[in-house]
Amino acid sequence: MDRYAGKPFLRLLECFILDAIGQLDDKQRTTLHLMEPKLHAVYGTSGTWLQIVSKQMEFPESLPEQIQGIWKGYLSQAKIQGIAVDPNEFVITFVNENFPNIVA
Repeated sequence: MDRYAGKPFLRLLECFILDAIGQLDDKQRTTLHLMEPKLHAVYGTSGTWLQIVSKQMEFPESLPEQIQGIWKGYLSQAKIQGIAVDPNEFVITFVNENFPNIVA
């Protein structure tokens, strides 16, 4: 089953988290920037795609920094355990655990 079928906001949320941990690639960032006019229309708001996600989720301004702290802890644990790190897996797990209503 496609994780994003019928849940376009889920991918935006995951990109927000990838950006917070410094793992959003330039191609995806450009695509999201180009999508901003459509996002303005869909969500009836203005701002960057990051601001739109933040507004929709009612995130505090400090959330990206908090996510980055969790990511750094995850990296430290992975290093200690000798485990390979996949940022996308981290993001999927993070979203599943913290925003189950978006995933469902």
